[in-house]
Amino acid sequence: MSRPVVVKALWGAAVLVLVAGCSSGGSGEAPSAAPPPSVSSSPSTAGRVAVAGTLTEDLKSPWGLAELPGGDLLVSSRDERTVTRVDGRTGAKTLLGEVPGVAPGGEGGLLGLAVRDGWVYAYLTAASDNRIVRMRYGGGQGDRLGPPEPVLTGIPKGLVHDGGRIAFGPDGMLYAGTGETGRTGLAQDRASLGGKILRMTPEGRPAPGNPFPDSVVYSYGHRNVQGLAWDPEGRLWAAEFGQNTWDELNLIEPGRNYGWPEVEGRAGRAGFTDPVAQWPTSEASPSGIAYARGAIWMAALRGERLWRIPISGAKRSGEPEAFLTGEYGRLRTVLAAGGGRLWLVTSETDTRGTPGPGDDRILRLEVR
Repeated sequence: MSRPVVVKALWGAAVLVLVAGCSSGGSGEAPSAAPPPSVSSSPSTAGRVAVAGTLTEDLKSPWGLAELPGGDLLVSSRDERTVTRVDGRTGAKTLLGEVPGVAPGGEGGLLGLAVRDGWVYAYLTAASDNRIVRMRYGGGQGDRLGPPEPVLTGIPKGLVHDGGRIAFGPDGMLYAGTGETGRTGLAQDRASLGGKILRMTPEGRPAPGNPFPDSVVYSYGHRNVQGLAWDPEGRLWAAEFGQNTWDELNLIEPGRNYGWPEVEGRAGRAGFTDPVAQWPTSEASPSGIAYARGAIWMAALRGERLWRIPISGAKRSGEPEAFLTGEYGRLRTVLAAGGGRLWLVTSETDTRGTPGPGDDRILRLEVR
């Protein structure tokens, strides 16, 4: 596949396309497919993205990405159960070790990462459940991870729809996106941790101000959330896999019901919150998201492109635009690096891509 330095943007087509995504018993991360023809026009003058280079390559099943103080990166391998430190300037890799207790299978394994106060947090699939753990890093530990300590256990696990993204919000609380593991009823069951966005203290307790008493559940009615990001005003945005029709970008508000499995995409039904943007599943299958320069940037797996969704306040301010379409294959994680820069992780070695020489890689992007 080609590796251009600057890629032109395409306007996303807002056309209803009935595609064979994944059934409730199938995968939430459909294999690569040749993207359908898109409606193209001249790209906007603001918010263009350029690939400034490749930071590192030859990663295997990379999933989570977190930035350390000083600018180096930690990247998790879903299937190899390892965490690797990547020098943020040279791309040199240092293996920090294998995380004990990870049981990879299907879409599960060692997934999202987050860093706070000398701890590395990880969302992982264990033998009995999905869970969040934390490990000491640095200081007396040196360049290795300490033993994992449970933060939150009992998140439902499955071969599909395991969620897995974790991030600290501007309020200092830890958020997690979970999936309903193919058991659609879990998404509407507020007693279950599946099909939710969770909000907790760094120690795993229900965060102050959560909408439901003594619960880490922050929002519900989700199918499979793998993208979490905040805008400069502190609003939480989330990307979510649809089933056969619509993938979604949602503005998350506490206690809201986002509809799954009763609705998919915009429905305009009382009691359910509609997405801010939606895409045919063939054009997205979204995983990580990040905010930069007035827009949410969304990595697409099956869609093999990076979406830019301009926002103003709590609303979308223009049509989504697609970048890098088909140039780097499946895209898993995007992370804001400050100053209009982004890190982008490809996902060709996750058993559903077509890996080429150098896959998988972390790319440096510049937003102009």
